[in-house]
Amino acid sequence: MTAYAQRERRLLADLLLRLGPDQPTLCEGWTTRDLAAHLVLRDRRPDAAAGGLLPPLHGYAERVRLGIAARPYAEIVHDARRAPWWSPVSNPLLDEVTNTIEFFVHHEDARRGQPGWQPRDLDRGFESALWKAVRVTGRLTLRRAGVRVRVNADGYGSFDVGDTPSATLSGPPGEIALFVTGRKENARVTVDGDDLRNARLAL
Repeated sequence: MTAYAQRERRLLADLLLRLGPDQPTLCEGWTTRDLAAHLVLRDRRPDAAAGGLLPPLHGYAERVRLGIAARPYAEIVHDARRAPWWSPVSNPLLDEVTNTIEFFVHHEDARRGQPGWQPRDLDRGFESALWKAVRVTGRLTLRRAGVRVRVNADGYGSFDVGDTPSATLSGPPGEIALFVTGRKENARVTVDGDDLRNARLAL
């Protein structure tokens, strides 16, 4: 099996170093330093990472992330480049399942936060892996947003969220992944249906 999650992690770490700590990303209000700190928190601080899912812990998680972000930038990126073996989300048993879409999306957050970006030409194996993840993530996110939609990826398949879909979302798997994780304005997709255009989407 190709380790797409590890490849995206490595490419993202390389990009973060090239860009430096103060460049914008697609994550609203976050610089490259903030994004790198988030990655370290997710891998190494499961107590705080739970704050992304549990609103009462949001404040604690943000304090931990800001503490990480205050460290020297090169150290933060070094820790983001390789997770510890015990990481709940990045150990060898779970890495591809939990991180393929995570690191693809954050790689694009850093890439597309810069002027002049263009979509990457992804190989079919990687697109297939992203599509597999989108079929899970997309269903959860779109259902939470309350839209009935058919999601189409040419050459990879389709799925419906809700009965009698009233909207369609079409595009390559990677672009759909960006759309359903809240990067609507920067995803190269085709959207048919105002409910989907206006939906608030975020993980």
